[in-house]
Amino acid sequence: MESTAEKISPLGLMTAILKGVKLEHSNGSAEAIAPEIVLRILENKDLMSMVTTCMAVLFGFVVFLIWKRTNGLAKKKNIDPPQTMIVKPKLEEEEIDDGKKKVTIFYGTQTGTAEGFAKSLAEEAKARYPQAKFKVVDLDDYAADDEEYEERMKKETLVFFFLATYGDGEPTDNAARFYKWFAEGKERGDWLKNLQYGVFGLGNRQYEHFNKIALVVDNILAEQGGHRLVQVGLGDDDQCIEDDFSAWRESVWPQLDTLLLDGDDVSTTTPYTAAILEYRVVFHDHKDEISENGVANGHAVYDAQHPCRVNVSVKRELHTPLSDRSCTHLEFDISGTGLSYETGDHVGVYSENLLETVEEAERLLNMPPQTYFSIHTHKEDGTPLGGSKLPPPFPPCTLRTALTRYADLLGAPKKTALVALATYSSDPHEADRLRHLASPAGKEEYAQYVVAGQRSLLEVMSDFPSSKPPLGVFFAAVAPRLQPRFYSISSSPKFAPTRIHVTCALVYEKTPTGRIHKGVCSTWMKNAIPSEESQDCSTAAIFVRNSNFKLPFNSKAPIIMIGPGTGLAPFRGFLQERLALKESGQELGPAILFFGCRNSKMDYIYEEELQNFVKQEVISELVLAFSREGPAKEYVQHKMAERASDLWKMISNGGYVYVCGDAKGMARDVHRTLHTIVQEQGSLDNSKTESFVKNLQMTGRYLRDVW
Repeated sequence: MESTAEKISPLGLMTAILKGVKLEHSNGSAEAIAPEIVLRILENKDLMSMVTTCMAVLFGFVVFLIWKRTNGLAKKKNIDPPQTMIVKPKLEEEEIDDGKKKVTIFYGTQTGTAEGFAKSLAEEAKARYPQAKFKVVDLDDYAADDEEYEERMKKETLVFFFLATYGDGEPTDNAARFYKWFAEGKERGDWLKNLQYGVFGLGNRQYEHFNKIALVVDNILAEQGGHRLVQVGLGDDDQCIEDDFSAWRESVWPQLDTLLLDGDDVSTTTPYTAAILEYRVVFHDHKDEISENGVANGHAVYDAQHPCRVNVSVKRELHTPLSDRSCTHLEFDISGTGLSYETGDHVGVYSENLLETVEEAERLLNMPPQTYFSIHTHKEDGTPLGGSKLPPPFPPCTLRTALTRYADLLGAPKKTALVALATYSSDPHEADRLRHLASPAGKEEYAQYVVAGQRSLLEVMSDFPSSKPPLGVFFAAVAPRLQPRFYSISSSPKFAPTRIHVTCALVYEKTPTGRIHKGVCSTWMKNAIPSEESQDCSTAAIFVRNSNFKLPFNSKAPIIMIGPGTGLAPFRGFLQERLALKESGQELGPAILFFGCRNSKMDYIYEEELQNFVKQEVISELVLAFSREGPAKEYVQHKMAERASDLWKMISNGGYVYVCGDAKGMARDVHRTLHTIVQEQGSLDNSKTESFVKNLQMTGRYLRDVW
């Protein structure tokens, strides 16, 4: 007997099932779907087949997901990788008053040295003064805004600052917000009258603004009521900054003895010996599925802790075959990464050690390159190792990868590294010699052997071959982490929105020991393989650091650019941007560029581009100085003096002055020449000239990008 059930389409029935609604018959009656639904499915063969197939596919997909999850979890148990990137902890909003005296140690660091000194002071202080509480704080983490900086600082009673100065007397990236608030903010009177403090600066005496940041902060602290416990320490990285820190630290202890020890306890402090840092190392039989590139992509913001790995797209030599030197033009492809930049910014580049350097390190460590391992900052039970001084671990990888990407092998070894090497020397004579070099008694010998001799870590290890530190010690206490190199970006996003251009001179120098020092990053760039030549191209982890080295907002303002050699880099970006502005219909003001090199036939970089910028009226005048062509050496500052009248006119009409290049020589000479031009052309005395030039700097009309 044929059913009289009303037919419906398979699509309509499936829709009803999924929505869980009632089916309405043509007569308008509505019945619950449950009693009738099974009958309709059974009678409709097409629908029955479709439902059965869907159920089978769904069941199979669920089984696959369960299997994949179980398998993935099983694989993850093979290795417990350390966290690649650090999430900086937030400071407590309110600390519980436990009755202990509190000491806060701040640091502003660019390469990690200031942070290391701050933690070193804290570790020894904790041993000397267990009745006090010491906290090491990144200045960038201390407060979210100016108001919070002031609110928190008011509550401090005993603090120490470790502040590095870099570039043209600038604060480090993590101290920039604090410095701007503290040094350039409002007048506050003697609001720090309850504060006792000490400041240690890290700088290089070869630079014009030696330890400027530390000196400024020290003076302001005193002016605003703070009580200076010790004289500001002036660490000089041109010599042995560890000795400077040690001497300053020794001046701190008597002051803290008075403040933190009871009268009966002053003489009971025991000598402190710093422990040798060491990671916990786990060796693995096979590689895990963790990437070895050591960087994390996909972050909303890229920075030094979260760089972006990108391809090298273009590479070309900028010097002619007649030159005995080298300068590389490199382009990083940032398309699709979310990474962006502005004209005048800097790019930080994490490069790699040369294979020959890595192989030498492998030989000295006496370990096979394919040794696969991971490093950890905690014991197996989860308790931390080495206090807070251990650098963050890198991802699990082979020894070759670790030495290639993460270890600074060519820098001068610190004294703490010599102590660690001595500890693991099997030859007693070598161990004694290393300890002596690291001791106060061996200060002069260290200065001659390491500093004056410009010996690298690998050279020292080669001189003391019996030292074979384990990997946990080598990467924690002997070889510092390889730091990014910074370059002025030589392009404009208006011209190259998906590329970051870099202009890099090759570092290739003979040291006093006869070793040829090859710059890590410049050599890597020279040897890089671009994607335009091979799909197996070179890659690098990079990030952008913002700069205030910018063109005037008013495109009609006169600009003066001085950039010899690779100092031309940011001005190439400036000129690309001015060309884009001109093509968009904006009016450009007068612009003069002073460029210098040795010989027009050897190292005149970007010559054709510069000549085209002149033809396109992007610059009014290109002034060239070739120091090796004439009978006498001629540099950009000499050309500036010849154009003194024109430069003074441009400055008087609201012009901007930009200088980029070597801070130790060129920038000083250019500054003196600018001072002379202002004084003579403006008929000013020395005091008014100083004020005039200072005002140019304070108002952002005299900017320098120097290194």
